Amino acid sequence: MTGQLRAIWRKRAKRGPMDPQTSAVLVAGRGLEGNANQGGRRQVTLIEEERWGEATAEIGAEGLPPWSRRANLMIAGLRLAGTRGQILRIGSTRLQIWSECTPCERMDETRPGLKAALRLDWRGGACAQVLDGGEIRVGDEVVWESPP
Repeated sequence: MTGQLRAIWRKRAKRGPMDPQTSAVLVAGRGLEGNANQGGRRQVTLIEEERWGEATAEIGAEGLPPWSRRANLMIAGLRLAGTRGQILRIGSTRLQIWSECTPCERMDETRPGLKAALRLDWRGGACAQVLDGGEIRVGDEVVWESPP
C-alpha cells in the first residue's frame, strides 16, 4: 500500500506562522531544514489528510486549513495510528515514527473543539525522527518500509 505526500509546512519561529512549501530538505537527526523546531525526538510532525477531514467535519469546520494543525507534513493514503517504531519512506528519505502527536491547547485557539476532535485514534498525527535525510517534494510516494 502506498500513500502520497500532500503538503509541506515550515514553521518560522515558535508559535510562528506555518509557511507552505512545494519541496524541503529533511536533515538526519535534526528535522525539516529551516524549521523552528530542530533535533530531539519530535523532529518532524505528520498528519493524515483523511483524519484531518474527519476531525474538522466532526466540529463543523470543514474549511479549516490543515496548516492549523501545525504539522510539518500531510500525507494521504496511509494510516499513522499505532505505528510507533515503524519506518516511513517519503521519496528517498526515511523517518521513524516516535509517538502519537497529541494535540495541545493551541488547537482550541484555532477552533473550539478541535483539540478533542484530534485526540481520537491518532487524528492529531505522529512525531518522527529523521533517519535518512534528503529532499522531499509534494507528490512524493509515501510507503511503510515494512507494513505496520
